[in-house]
Amino acid sequence: MPYDHRNTTPPGLYSVKMRSLLEDLNRLHCHNRCMIGSGGGSVGYLAHGTATDYMYDVVRVPMAFTFEIYGDGEASSRDCFKMFNPTDLATYNRVLSDWSAAFFTIFKVAPKHIDDVSSQVTVSSPKKWESMDDYLEGYLMERSSRYGKKMEVLDLGMQEIRTYFRLFLLSFVLLMFMFCSRISKSKSLRPSMPSISL
Repeated sequence: MPYDHRNTTPPGLYSVKMRSLLEDLNRLHCHNRCMIGSGGGSVGYLAHGTATDYMYDVVRVPMAFTFEIYGDGEASSRDCFKMFNPTDLATYNRVLSDWSAAFFTIFKVAPKHIDDVSSQVTVSSPKKWESMDDYLEGYLMERSSRYGKKMEVLDLGMQEIRTYFRLFLLSFVLLMFMFCSRISKSKSLRPSMPSISL
């Protein structure tokens, strides 16, 4: 949660709700292994290079997070890859499973937390936040293609990929034709050097 570039968290109800959501995620999915707080203070270093502070303060995203998904406290500080990435299959699968579930929980629960705060704070143009789960309801089942035909999303994606591949192939053939014609043209224009015997 903000702030990544300072050792503080923002004041207000959104901050309280963010912390509450993170505590629930930590308990449900991370088995109380994760630190919770400002990215700049919790992990022991300022997290420059993230956009969390900008998203929260400037863009006004009500809940902005920076996650350090994995950390090996026993890894050498000279081995950056091992410090931040699981190196055995069992740990990799555990981290992937825990964090996938955590993100699905965020997408489902965060809008309710935001609505709770919005109902307590006077907002000039209140709007109801919709969870991604509700927004995507049925999205993966079927969509209309540009030709009006209903089809599975995977089929639609494959159709688009085939179209782009055909365009790429056509572009490639045209470029090769232009390149080859240029080479043959330059060979015919090059003056031939008479052979000189020594």
